[in-house]
Amino acid sequence: MGFIKKELFSKEKKKLFLLLMKELSISQSQAQKLIDTNRVFQNNKPIKDKSASIKGKFEVIIFKPNPKNLRPIFQTDNFAIFDKPSGVIVHPRNRLTKYSMLDEVRALFGEEANITHRIDKETSGLLLVSKTKESEKELKSLFEYKKIEKKYLALVKGKIDKEIIIDEPIKKNRDFSNIRLKVIIDKSGKNAKTFIKPIKYFPKNDVTLIEATPLTGRQHQIRAHLFHVKHPIVGDPIYGVNTEIAIKYLDKELERGERILHTGADRLMLHANYLDFDYKDINYKIYSKYDFLKEVERVLTLDISH
Repeated sequence: MGFIKKELFSKEKKKLFLLLMKELSISQSQAQKLIDTNRVFQNNKPIKDKSASIKGKFEVIIFKPNPKNLRPIFQTDNFAIFDKPSGVIVHPRNRLTKYSMLDEVRALFGEEANITHRIDKETSGLLLVSKTKESEKELKSLFEYKKIEKKYLALVKGKIDKEIIIDEPIKKNRDFSNIRLKVIIDKSGKNAKTFIKPIKYFPKNDVTLIEATPLTGRQHQIRAHLFHVKHPIVGDPIYGVNTEIAIKYLDKELERGERILHTGADRLMLHANYLDFDYKDINYKIYSKYDFLKEVERVLTLDISH
């Protein structure tokens, strides 16, 4: 269901944030956030004053989880780890988003639970979520200070037969007039480094299964780096294709057959496979339970002739 509009009523004039706290059973900070993000209305106009007092009917836009019963593969009292399917976004993009991983997280663990890091919609694999505000802050800090090791599996075009380190700065692209890439390799960008280890080469398809370890945490880092060294990820509809195909994908006009023809797969063949971190003096080494090798076998047999 995602975001819904809920109608509330107050017989007496009261502070808005107090009404929200009582009617929705939320904290003061959560109530004030609803006001800050223009999600409280009266007479079809947003109420922007956090100290406002109101009376009568008013409406609030709230997030109501719409889960599909996806369960974590591992959890403690403080956090949980999901195997996110490819094609599912992590956070709602806007109030029209019908489903995201946040639906599963909030349905299982409540309003304070949250997702602690980014993972692309088409990337499958491990997603670390917090169960409380305290653990959210602590886990995000681990990511910020690079205290969580992540390893990915990827199927890439061409043959990679030795370990390589891709050390190229990455810059956010601000000009979409010529290319639709979110990030580009640029000397003025931020430091970015990725370690690539080949696992298996498939000569019939001329693709290589590799393990990628990002030593920094830039957006689209693995995708941009592999594209830069002329080994784009199989199935990538943005990095490694011409602008026309990228635009069609971003505009949701790229049909499955056409995508397979131009990219080699019907999904991005990138999988978050491993997490290693210390939390509250305990070391956690978590491997994905998703059979990515089986997915590789499926993709290698796709018909790309039409």
